[in-house]
Amino acid sequence: MPRELHLSIELDGTGHHPADAGPIAPPTAAHWPDLVRLAEQGALDFVTFGDAPAPPPDGSGDSGDRLDAVAVLARVAAMTSRIGLVPTVTTTHTEPFHTSTALAELDFLSEGRAGWQVDVSTTGARAVGRFPRAAAAELWAEATDTAEFAARLWDSWEDDAETGDTATGRFTDRDRRHHADVDGPHVSARRPSMVPRPPQGRPPLAVALDVHDSDGQWELAASHADVVLLDADQPATARLARAALQHRTAEAGRDPDALRVLIRVAVDLGGGSGPGPHSIPPADTVRFTGTAADLAGLLADWHAAGGADGFHLLPASAPADLPAVVHEFVPPLRERGIFRADYTGRTLRDHLGLPRPAGRYARRTGTAR
Repeated sequence: MPRELHLSIELDGTGHHPADAGPIAPPTAAHWPDLVRLAEQGALDFVTFGDAPAPPPDGSGDSGDRLDAVAVLARVAAMTSRIGLVPTVTTTHTEPFHTSTALAELDFLSEGRAGWQVDVSTTGARAVGRFPRAAAAELWAEATDTAEFAARLWDSWEDDAETGDTATGRFTDRDRRHHADVDGPHVSARRPSMVPRPPQGRPPLAVALDVHDSDGQWELAASHADVVLLDADQPATARLARAALQHRTAEAGRDPDALRVLIRVAVDLGGGSGPGPHSIPPADTVRFTGTAADLAGLLADWHAAGGADGFHLLPASAPADLPAVVHEFVPPLRERGIFRADYTGRTLRDHLGLPRPAGRYARRTGTAR
């Protein structure tokens, strides 16, 4: 029986639309929930929603109305029930404690469907009124430290730390709350989280990666990523990159088989002219313009060649391309037996086939659940 693939889609901004498409009207309150509900109809693993402190490029056609990714997906969480919700949160201008808390709360609001796409900002310092930008290597080192701190905070409550003991009036068992001790060049803290351990234990962490990216990005992926969104323009390149990722993941003391590698594919299924000059995807990204049925054949062949667990679609226009993805691209994959007919689990970790991690502090005390 062929391996089932994983499938996700980017719903950032207005999509990779042509620069000459004209100004885009600000989205209504129903815009994002409607799109995510449609993606959920197709049983996609998750959607990503981008965020950045820098304004869009001049002449992009983007209205410039950027909404906070976590806030948008918190609203969407109440209007969906199965699909994973993965906001981008940059570690450059967001305090690590606030990042971990916001993502834990999103995991509670969505009942275990939150993820986190980690990114850094090399251009947004002036927009947020903070320090000048640092070198990229330092920013990615900071991102790695923040990811480690977030994981420690999420683990700082054991799964049974909430007691709700009305007789004593205690909400938690203090012996099952632990200090997440971190003292490094980028993050320094000693305290437990403000919120209980998230439903998934740790919301899955995603990193976008290119074979030419810096060693710091590869280190973050190897040491902390559950999902890598990989740019690779040929199956052979994907196989080599996947093997390198698995090797580095094993060196970091993690199970390489628990890493999911999804190839990013820029798609235009609406008969448009493809990505415009302001939003050209990275050079190594697979690009496709044509019918949804042809895309299904192409990606099925890619999947059969190995090197990828699935695909992350970058639509030219989400409102135009997403219906074709759900109604014309997904069915042929199901007919081939390589994509689910419906969700079989409830959490994002369920969709990805990833176990719920045990808390590191609970293991230490012998009370892991």
